[in-house]
Amino acid sequence: MRVPPLVEVHRALGAKLVPFGGWEMPLAYPGGTIAEHLACRQDAVVFDVSHLGTVRVEGPGLVDRLQESLTNDLRRIEPGRAQYTHLLEDRDASVLDDIIVWWLDDERADVMPNASNTDRVTGALLADGPGGPAAVEVRDTTAERAVLAIQGPNARERLATFAPDAAAVGRFRVAPFSFAGADCVVAGTGYTGGDGVECAVPVAVAADFWTAVTGAGVTPAGLGARDTLRLEAALPLHGQELGAGITPLNAGLGWVVGWDKESFRGRSALLAQQEAGVDPVLRAIRTEGRRPPRAGHEVVVDGSVVGRVTSGNFSPVLGCGIALAYTEPQVGPGDGVTLRGPNAELVGECVEPPFVRA
Repeated sequence: MRVPPLVEVHRALGAKLVPFGGWEMPLAYPGGTIAEHLACRQDAVVFDVSHLGTVRVEGPGLVDRLQESLTNDLRRIEPGRAQYTHLLEDRDASVLDDIIVWWLDDERADVMPNASNTDRVTGALLADGPGGPAAVEVRDTTAERAVLAIQGPNARERLATFAPDAAAVGRFRVAPFSFAGADCVVAGTGYTGGDGVECAVPVAVAADFWTAVTGAGVTPAGLGARDTLRLEAALPLHGQELGAGITPLNAGLGWVVGWDKESFRGRSALLAQQEAGVDPVLRAIRTEGRRPPRAGHEVVVDGSVVGRVTSGNFSPVLGCGIALAYTEPQVGPGDGVTLRGPNAELVGECVEPPFVRA
């Protein structure tokens, strides 16, 4: 079990630490997940997301390597921007990981995988691409930095009190900034559906940066709130909405595919699925009452099982249950459904995502 550089800070704050993706991470602080969730929607919170991987790719073959390995088209953006993309299984186009690329400059990018997939992504980037292995250098730099996500409507205002360059970064832009004499990187990205930034800072200054963030009035928040926030935003989670047997098309994420690229992992399988028809499809479901739906609940329409819930929880903003589920393609927004579990049946409706627009 790996621990983030700030694990002792979290312990001192009374955080509940849990295993997640091979790391021991804070699930919640003493105030609780709902309070942290609402603080993000109303003010500003900070998440330690150092469990996410960082794979540095450097060299003149940078663009070719990422184009060959990942689904999205890097030509849609330019250095100084971030891009959401997927790494696919070549055989069936299953999503091996969903990734954010921070394109730092012409010959340098940080590829940000999910925690448990860092080795898989590193291996793919080493293996793929024209120009041979000498065209780029690929190395895992996860252990060299901490990543803190400052999120919420007041996140930038509070960050600007001590790191104005970081606070000024635009949405899905990437920029260097300095803190305590150390070189850092900020991206206008996040996983809450609202505004905010993510800052990668060297381990040596991570504790001081955390202290500066919380000293500016930003509330510490754990992975429990991060999950309910991303669910309100209807954002997929690898291992639940993305994974084996699920392609970008199943998840409604065809926009992350650079269809004009000549080749990338999984392209042929994805084209075949597009031609044959996509089944199942990801849907958003809102239920009546406060009782939360859960992963594994069956989706039932007119007595027939038409799908299964992949993520479900209580929405602190809406005050009711919400869920993401894979269903047969004929089920769509406006349709009434029942979510059936071992001990409950919840009445709900398929709705247009997201559940909450922050």
